[in-house]
Amino acid sequence: MADKNVVKGVKAKRRRMRVRGKISGTPARPRLTVAKSLKNIYVQVIDDINRVTLAAAATNSKNAASEISDDMNKTKQAFALGKVIAKVVLEKGIEQVVFDKNVSRYHGRVKAVADGAREGGLKL
Repeated sequence: MADKNVVKGVKAKRRRMRVRGKISGTPARPRLTVAKSLKNIYVQVIDDINRVTLAAAATNSKNAASEISDDMNKTKQAFALGKVIAKVVLEKGIEQVVFDKNVSRYHGRVKAVADGAREGGLKL
């Protein structure tokens, strides 16, 4: 019998490749990717053609510390992080992005990041 964690890893890799096969970031419309751990959530805006990270934020980063407090739950922190990344990206003159949910479902914290980015002024 296969190890449960190995099977989960294989399935996650398949989901990641399926999503990334359909999504690519350009200089005009970069890719907003979300990665999450048990404690933190990480967001990057990536130009895949030039292979450059244009902006990044995380719940434990300095640029998001003023917006995120410890008394917030993880979903509210993710929503605030979406607003932070939207503000940073809009300052660079980018208004539209492609949303990359990575291996996660579009639910909970991942959806909260997307909603926060929309409220911050980005078009997904």
